[in-house]
Amino acid sequence: MATLSLEIITPERVMVKEEVDMVEAKGELGEFGILPGHIKFLTTLDIGEVRYIKGDKIRRIATSGGIGEVVDDRVIFLLETAEFSEEIDIERAKRAKERAESALKEIPMDTEEYRIYELALLRAISRISVASKGA
Repeated sequence: MATLSLEIITPERVMVKEEVDMVEAKGELGEFGILPGHIKFLTTLDIGEVRYIKGDKIRRIATSGGIGEVVDDRVIFLLETAEFSEEIDIERAKRAKERAESALKEIPMDTEEYRIYELALLRAISRISVASKGA
């Protein structure tokens, strides 16, 4: 069976470098999946979940976004930040979610500070979601 060469890289580390069967992620226009033989593809990645399948195992990663490229069955994601589901401190993520929600109630919507807390809320929600699904 054909596979994809997947590399997931953050500024801190190479998270993944292996052959996989399928990759799914959230792009600017919504979720997408990549199988062997996919057309060349370049996209921005949004805050959300990256999943990849190898055999009967699914790995989940919470990410704060980045860019992705697919060329000749090679998938490269360059991510700002990323955590495997088992690395996420769910209690810390819940506290971050509560802080962001509280701040958003007090800040005018048309400010840069509002957008910063809005992104923090989205990251916290993503981390909680990925952690709750498990490895």
